[in-house]
Amino acid sequence: MAATLEGLRLVLADDHAVVRMGFRMLLEGAGAEVVAEAASGEAALAAFARHRPDVLVMDVTMPGLGGLGALERLLAHHEEARVLMLSAHDDTQVPARALKAGAAGYLSKRAQPAELVRAVAQVARGRRYVDPDIAAQLALARFGDAADPVAALTDKEFAVFLQLAKGRDVRQVADSHGVSASTVGTHLYHIKQKLQAGNAAQLALIAVRAGLIEA
Repeated sequence: MAATLEGLRLVLADDHAVVRMGFRMLLEGAGAEVVAEAASGEAALAAFARHRPDVLVMDVTMPGLGGLGALERLLAHHEEARVLMLSAHDDTQVPARALKAGAAGYLSKRAQPAELVRAVAQVARGRRYVDPDIAAQLALARFGDAADPVAALTDKEFAVFLQLAKGRDVRQVADSHGVSASTVGTHLYHIKQKLQAGNAAQLALIAVRAGLIEA
């Protein structure tokens, strides 16, 4: 029996308008009401605060604060929030950290449309949902984290690392996270030490090799 989203109020957060349109058509076709859309982490936070949806469906990779940063900030103020995170990247670090941070679900954008409807329905009921393929990868990754240098980063270091690897400077990262530039600088020092990276280009290369960003 197909999942139904009848009566559910949703917020969609993704920086690609065409993707949001496709999600809206799919989810509203299953009975949900999309009450707002957002193209950045900051906009997603504002939309959630204004509409208090049943579920926030949010992409990991967005401008500004980004999905992980927005997730952390959202749950700090609204611990009851139900968030389904989406990603197009093939990695285990992001889903592991998103779930650890409190995301109620995680789904690959490569999943079948019906799986998105099923995931939203599960999260709306207060249940955890993890994409079956990602769940298998996460289980296997638990045995191989020692070989992954990114696994040595703390959650805050990882969030800073992702933004720096995408080309943002220390001041931009500080502004998006609401912290001082010196705090980000301290994180950057530890990140470089742990990853044995000397500059931003090397950080970007590590992120690309880990499947966290596209080349």
